[in-house]
Amino acid sequence: MSERTTTAPAGATVGVGTRLRARPWHADPAVAHLAPAPDHLGPLTSTDVEHALDGLRHQGYRSVITAALHRPDRRPFLELGFAETKRLHLLRHDLAHLASPGSLPGIDLRRGRRREQDEALAVDRAAFAPFWRLDQAGLTEALTATSMVHFEVARDRSGIVGYAVCGRAGQRGYVQRLAVAPELQGRGVGAALLGDGLRWLRRWGARDALVNTQEDNDRSLRLYQRTGFVLEPDGLAVLERPLVEGAPAPLSPAVPGPVEGPP
Repeated sequence: MSERTTTAPAGATVGVGTRLRARPWHADPAVAHLAPAPDHLGPLTSTDVEHALDGLRHQGYRSVITAALHRPDRRPFLELGFAETKRLHLLRHDLAHLASPGSLPGIDLRRGRRREQDEALAVDRAAFAPFWRLDQAGLTEALTATSMVHFEVARDRSGIVGYAVCGRAGQRGYVQRLAVAPELQGRGVGAALLGDGLRWLRRWGARDALVNTQEDNDRSLRLYQRTGFVLEPDGLAVLERPLVEGAPAPLSPAVPGPVEGPP
């Protein structure tokens, strides 16, 4: 199972203003990952984005990649020379009808512990192409992006073989992350983790839940639709641009390291 799931507003580790936040992308000090601040009010403007870019240049970043953005949030970035580089499906579940939990012989589902985060990230690295992988900063962001969070792991005798992060903000739920070890994909582990997260969201007052996944990830799309998610009419997009003259865009072949990464 491999799908990108950070639809909820993301937190950050490096501030660039009151309306946008940034952190190093894949721990690369030259590339910034820029996202709307969790509590920003009203639409972003090109002035907001330009101020953030000036701050990133001052901090030494050479290129920038955005979080997955809704169409209205993309406009000020596009006005300042950003280009679309990745598109994602956005899906919604009304949480009205959820399947009863089933059993997975040899698999134990339970709340994850802080000390298990490294194991979960090892599964993440195995399940995702480099562009979509989370590092520790990305996982921390997912675990702190909403007021309530549910970190669930699936274990067998070898250790953690899957995990999910779901969060609730107000009456909306978010499937922030879902990953299953490649050797166990297609055996119901992802569906079990997803079902557990959705039941948790409904129990704690969410009225619906959002998730996103890459447009070319047919397996993930089928899982979500099979469990009751419905495609929203407009998806999300990741944007990128260089910050200084002569610097490659983050996904340029001239950049060493990942060719795919989390928004």
